[in-house]
Amino acid sequence: MERAPLLIFITGGVRSGKSSFAERITVERAAATEGKLHYIATGVPFDSEMKERIKKHQQDRENAKVYWYTEEKSLNIGELADHYNEHDFLLLDCVTTLLNNELYAAVHKWDEPFLDSVYEKIITGILAIKRRAGALVVVSNEVLHEPIRENELVLAYKRLLGKIHKRLVEDADWAYLIEGGIPIVMKEVM
Repeated sequence: MERAPLLIFITGGVRSGKSSFAERITVERAAATEGKLHYIATGVPFDSEMKERIKKHQQDRENAKVYWYTEEKSLNIGELADHYNEHDFLLLDCVTTLLNNELYAAVHKWDEPFLDSVYEKIITGILAIKRRAGALVVVSNEVLHEPIRENELVLAYKRLLGKIHKRLVEDADWAYLIEGGIPIVMKEVM
């Protein structure tokens, strides 16, 4: 019987250790089957802080004991699906940045049809990649616990991110919340 592609969802606060944990899991999964490691980076260096974060992640991969094939893809994530097969183990970092990129790629009113189309584009793209790869580890930020301000854009963003997280966790084989560098299992399918 052929194994279904694996989806692992990892979320947590900023600088909680999500990416390090995700890299470790992806490397372990790939090593078990001698698969190829791929890093899908969604970040766009739009300011000095983001440039530094991207540089740090790039240096971490360069200094790793394993080789990562890196794809920079800030929009239309589903376009990458056909590039992968069951020997590929992917790390997508991160959904929060991907959502930002999709929302701000075009000047558009954030009405329900537009938000629904962004949701579909992201979910369809991630699940298309999952079906092709040996495993897909998806990282996102947990911003939903922050106080909600009276700002329509912030509220729309948080609702949409929550909806994306919920769908990814539903489809995930494992889901983790990282708190202070400690992974907490939220879902585990045996």
